Amino acid sequence: MMNVSAVMIVKNGAKTIARSLESLSEFDNVVVYDNGSTDGTQEIARTFPNVHLIEGEFDGFGTTKNRAASYAVHDWVLIIDSDEVVDEGLLHALKTKVLDPGTIYIVNFIAYYKEIQIRYCGWNNQKIRRIYNKSVTRFNDNFVHENIIDEGMKKENIEGNMKHYSYMSISDFIVKVDRYSTLFAEDHAGKKFPTPAKAFFNGFYSFFRTYFLKLGFLDGYAGLIIAFSHMATNFYKYIKLYEMNREQKGSRG
Repeated sequence: MMNVSAVMIVKNGAKTIARSLESLSEFDNVVVYDNGSTDGTQEIARTFPNVHLIEGEFDGFGTTKNRAASYAVHDWVLIIDSDEVVDEGLLHALKTKVLDPGTIYIVNFIAYYKEIQIRYCGWNNQKIRRIYNKSVTRFNDNFVHENIIDEGMKKENIEGNMKHYSYMSISDFIVKVDRYSTLFAEDHAGKKFPTPAKAFFNGFYSFFRTYFLKLGFLDGYAGLIIAFSHMATNFYKYIKLYEMNREQKGSRG
């Protein structure tokens, strides 16, 4: 249907990956790079005839996405997560638009908690770089907060949306708080030495900003859950970094 490969890295995405892969049924090449799923994710992926399943290690989001993209048949790459769904508008744009290799294309995101669309909390209408030509550019090697390298590149919004079903239960928030705060601490170990006070006030401000300044209270109970998860993530990422740096300093001293 198009000269674009969809590329996904995933671990334990069984709850959402089927819907994501169904939205990619018109792609002739979908790379699913799995790093150790134990929940049936690989078995689900194998049921889709256009999926090329790769099993490999995870060594940071940037590096791993570049490795996954190396398996793509086409130079044009759409990066998608296992909890994201391409809508008809984006699918149509990818079918009909003449893509410029010197341009990174930015996708509009619509966020959901379960099936509830989140309209505030800073989650509404996020625009993220997701489509690029791998013969021209790549992701940086950041362990977290990775991004497509844009030096000398143009950026352009593309029509359509990506629907993001990132959390299907409160437990999903808890799991991701722990995972992303640990990744942040590991990525910044030795670079910063925050205090417990910074962890506390950063977490408190994250809640205030999300729930009040970004009008999260208008999203009802879902907005409260999201604001609290932002608070927890920011508290734990700095307190984990503080603890990690103290342990490293102690081992050297």
